[in-house]
Amino acid sequence: MHIPDGFVDGKTAVAAGVLSTIGLGVAVRRVRREISPRRMPLLGLAAAFLFAAQLVNFPVAGGTSGHLLGSVLVAALLGPSAAVVVVATVLIVQCLLFADGGLSALGSNLFDMGILSTAGGYLVYRTLVRRLRGLRGQIAAIAFAGWFSVVLASVGCAGQLAWSGTVALTTGLPVMAALHMLIGLGEGLISALVFLAIHRVRPELTAALPSAGPGKAAASTWEYGLCAALGIALFVAPMASPWPDGLARVASRLGFADKAAAPLVPAVAAHYHLPGVHSATIATALAGGLGTIIVFVLALVLGRILVPTPPATRDSSC
Repeated sequence: MHIPDGFVDGKTAVAAGVLSTIGLGVAVRRVRREISPRRMPLLGLAAAFLFAAQLVNFPVAGGTSGHLLGSVLVAALLGPSAAVVVVATVLIVQCLLFADGGLSALGSNLFDMGILSTAGGYLVYRTLVRRLRGLRGQIAAIAFAGWFSVVLASVGCAGQLAWSGTVALTTGLPVMAALHMLIGLGEGLISALVFLAIHRVRPELTAALPSAGPGKAAASTWEYGLCAALGIALFVAPMASPWPDGLARVASRLGFADKAAAPLVPAVAAHYHLPGVHSATIATALAGGLGTIIVFVLALVLGRILVPTPPATRDSSC
C-alpha cells in the first residue's frame, strides 16, 4: 500500500505530512513515558522484524499480493506509541534507501500505515481484549484488529487519492476496501501466529494490555529475534510473490498507474536491488538483510535517545 510519487498532489502531501508530524511527535513524547530503558532493544527488534516481514508478499487472489502491515501486532506488544515510532522508522528507510513509497508521499504513507492503522486497530484490539477472555480471546482480538487496520489504512489511502483528484472516491474506495479486506485476512492470520509464538517464548510481553512497567528484555531475546528477522530477509523475501500489491493492482485496474512518477531522490538500492549484483535473488536477499540491520540500529539509537539509560542501571544486564 506504499503510495509512490505522483499519486497524491501537493496539498494532500502537505496536509498528510503535517498530520503525520503531529502524530509522530505525540508518539515520541509518549514513548518517553511508556517504555523503560530495559525494553528499548525490543523497539529495534520490532522494527527489524517489521521491515523483514514486509519484504514477504503473499499471494491473495486475481494476481494480487499483500504483505504484513504489523502496526497492531507491535501495538499489542509494546503499546500504540511505540508502534507508530517503529512503523515510521521502517517507512523512512523503505522510502529513502529502497524507493518503496515516494518521498512526496511519505507523510501520506505514515498517516495511513502508521497513525491511522495503529490508532484504529489498537482501539479495536483494546475493546475486544477487554471482553474476550484468556489467550484465545487475545488471539481472536489481534486477528480481527489486524484485519481491521489494513482495511482502515486502505480507506485512508483511497481518501487521499480522491482528494488529490487521482481517482474518484466513489470509484476508488469500494475497490480499495474490497481488495484489502482479502489482504487483511493474511494480516490477521500472520499477526495472530506471531503473537502466539511470542507468547510461547516471552508470555510477559503479551499481557492483555501493555503496561509502562520496567519489564525485562533479555539480551538473548533480541539477539535471537534479530537473527530470525535476518533469516526472513535473506532466505524468505527472495521467494516472495512477484504479483503487484493491492494499491498497484487498483491503480492498474482503474487506469491511474501511469501517474506514478520517478522518485524525487534516487535510492541507493531501488526496489531492493543492489547495484553491481546481477542475481535478482541475491540482490533482494542482500538488500533485505542490509535494510533489516539499518532499521534495527536506527530504532535502537532512537530509543536510546528518547529513553536514556539511568546511570544506576547502565551496568545492569539488558
